Amino acid sequence: MDALRIFWKRLASLLHKNRSDAQLDEELRAHVDALMEENIRRGMTPEEARYAARREFGGIEQTKELYRKQRGLPFFETLLQDLRFGARLLAKNPSYTTVAVLTLALGIGANTAIFSLVNGILLEPLPYPQADKLVSVTGSYPRGAFVAMREQVHSLDVAAYAEGHDFNLSGRGDPVRLTGTLVSAELFSVLGAKPELGRAFLPGEDLAGQDQYVILSRDLWRERFGSDPGIIGRPIDLDGKSREVVGVMPADFRFPSAKTQVWIPLHNDARDATSYWASDFMPVIGRLRAGSTISQARAEVRLFQKRVFSLFPWPMPTDWNADISVVPLQSGMVADVRLRLLMLLGAVVFVLLIACANVANLTLSRAAMREKEIALRCSLGAARLRMVRQLLTESVLLAAFGGLLGLLLAYKVVELLRVMLPADTPRLANVHMDWRVLTFTGVIALVTGFVFGLTPALGSSRTSLVESLKSSGRGTSGSVSKRLRGGLVVAEVAFAVLLVIGAGLLIRSFWALSHVDPGFQSERVLTARITPNESFCNGTARCLTFYRNLLQQTSGLPGVSSAALVNTLPLDGRVAKRSLDLENHVVAAGEDSPLFWLDIVTPDYFPVMGIPILSGRGFTESDEAGAPVAIIAADTAQRFWPNQDPIGKHVRLLNDKDWRTIVGVARDVRAYNLQRNAPAWVHGTAYIPFNSTATLEDWRVPAEMTLTLRTTTDEAQFAPVLRRTVAALSPEVPVSEIKPMQTIVSQAISAPTSTTPLFVAFAGLALALGIIGIYGVLSYLVSRRTREIGIRVALGARRGDIFWLVIREGLKFALTGIALGLIVSFGLSRLLASELYGVSPADPATYAGVSLLLIIVTLLACYVPARRAMRVDPINVLRLE
Repeated sequence: MDALRIFWKRLASLLHKNRSDAQLDEELRAHVDALMEENIRRGMTPEEARYAARREFGGIEQTKELYRKQRGLPFFETLLQDLRFGARLLAKNPSYTTVAVLTLALGIGANTAIFSLVNGILLEPLPYPQADKLVSVTGSYPRGAFVAMREQVHSLDVAAYAEGHDFNLSGRGDPVRLTGTLVSAELFSVLGAKPELGRAFLPGEDLAGQDQYVILSRDLWRERFGSDPGIIGRPIDLDGKSREVVGVMPADFRFPSAKTQVWIPLHNDARDATSYWASDFMPVIGRLRAGSTISQARAEVRLFQKRVFSLFPWPMPTDWNADISVVPLQSGMVADVRLRLLMLLGAVVFVLLIACANVANLTLSRAAMREKEIALRCSLGAARLRMVRQLLTESVLLAAFGGLLGLLLAYKVVELLRVMLPADTPRLANVHMDWRVLTFTGVIALVTGFVFGLTPALGSSRTSLVESLKSSGRGTSGSVSKRLRGGLVVAEVAFAVLLVIGAGLLIRSFWALSHVDPGFQSERVLTARITPNESFCNGTARCLTFYRNLLQQTSGLPGVSSAALVNTLPLDGRVAKRSLDLENHVVAAGEDSPLFWLDIVTPDYFPVMGIPILSGRGFTESDEAGAPVAIIAADTAQRFWPNQDPIGKHVRLLNDKDWRTIVGVARDVRAYNLQRNAPAWVHGTAYIPFNSTATLEDWRVPAEMTLTLRTTTDEAQFAPVLRRTVAALSPEVPVSEIKPMQTIVSQAISAPTSTTPLFVAFAGLALALGIIGIYGVLSYLVSRRTREIGIRVALGARRGDIFWLVIREGLKFALTGIALGLIVSFGLSRLLASELYGVSPADPATYAGVSLLLIIVTLLACYVPARRAMRVDPINVLRLE
């Protein structure tokens, strides 16, 4: 208690410093006056008495300093003094302060913005109770395998979900297409998520006959149901089926993504082997049970994986889920974006280091101008540690201002990032500036201040007054300062090379991806998704008539030259797969028939999309009633009939009785993504006529189709016309995703390259800061070598020699930095391999181009200082000497 009382007493003394100092001055004057009066009584004159009193009393300022140390908190008092003094010095040098603060704000702001992404996506805990116990199984399982896992794995409570399902909501105004997720009954209890209204699914409500329920998202509940709490317990019509609404989730529940509008129970029906064992291979999540560890769960899941093969009614590939594991759920959800975010974080760290090097060079220049001041203060008794602390305080104060400005910059950048990044980026909605981000900014500003201020502070505190005066203002540490400045510039260039090479590789990858020939012509093609209920096509004639009439009416619309239908549009993310038997193709023991990407199209699909038929013919209207036919892709023909003519060969959909004759070979289409035609697990691509699906024994006419139109009409004008046309044919059929094919291609390019613009921006910033660093150092060196240059000119040196002297100095820094940057880049660029397309991480053209670019910008940065050196007048220099 006594120590605390003394602390508060001293703190109060510190806060009332001005009043205490006045009292101290008055007390000291009283002591001196008393001694002076005593000396006068002894017979001294007033002048002699005053001097004698001063000598007897001792140094007044030393007494004040000793008293202050005893009465207050020396560290805090000194810190306040240093802060006030530093603020005054920064205010007296507005140009230096402005440049340094802006440079630091760019570096700190960029780091804060990217850390906000990393924090929101990678670091912030999931918004569920005991989120550390939630795990993700890295494989995927069909319904039957999941049910077996639920029964046989005892260290986890497991749940499964299947994204990408759509449902028609009808009976409440215009029909609308909803995005839904099929979930096991345990999903909400495993996550620990509770509905805002109503209840979650109960155990067993994902079994066939017990699954007629639905849970709504809060947005859907507000937009389509007017936030009516009475919706709980009422039925709604989804895809022609009545489902009872049992719950409404909170606004912040976005599992598995923000796109989900409804959650529907899985339809687990062991009697339907195809659906139970072959459809919807689903991700599985789990919650560790009491006493279980993630290592135990991983071992148990791997043991289950070995047993699950025997449960399937057909052989499964031996490499299916071969690398199965159990990881924390948060890691599993963000696995696809982790590398990109860490790459961006590394890039902005390099930008900050370059900014620190620039400000350190500025600080060195300013310290050189303050050599005499610092030397004089040291000569008057200031301790070296005291001077270092004062100079570091100035640096930290400068970084604090940069941090505050960087925080404002980061706030705007974060808003921009949330718009730039793909909407399906995991946990993007969680990105915001919270206390972690503010703490990060504060720490990074403090560390930055020490990083760029420590070396100049240590160097300046060594200054000797005698040597400083002897140097006539040229400084005593010229060679040390020059080496230090050169080292900082070399580091700046090396970091800039590293970032610019990374940006160059990503730009070349983007260029290659944007110039991939997708195999079709996207210009002037408009698409629209037509999605009747599944039951709509139970009556085959009704379904065929609807789509036939739709083609006839849309083909006659103004601006439309032709129209066609396809079940899966290229690059839209949907896959229709089917196993095929191929003529004379022998399936190896233990393997299945080849799995094909199956496109169901109308005859005009190939002309509308601009997909050429390389051999044979396309489909015709006569193929509806004639013998079954098919068209295959060129790579499929080469794989299964190498060096043969596939026309006239036969394929058959698995379990179908009739063989289909191949009548044409179409050009390969990049349907899956722009990097490849189909997923690795798909072995080929086949097209069959839409009308002919009505004859298949275990395959019905697909209800969902995409309308493709070759038209000169834009999306905004055509959308209402198309909706009216479809509504006239069937008012219960929604129309969605009306967009040009060029937009779909652009989205296919932007998704894998979403972080490229950010990386390029940071590389450009690094390059600009590197140029400024070279320019600043050369300008300083020219100013410090004015006397030398003047003497050189006086002794006969030509102006051109002086120009190239400065250019060589800058090139020396740049070439050293380029060499170091190239070496480091060669190793680190391999981390980019998974983000690149059509370019090697060690691409020679990129490395050579970046090196040439750095040399050119170095020459530009050197030009102004070199021209200034050429104009040095030797007469003026020698006169000053």
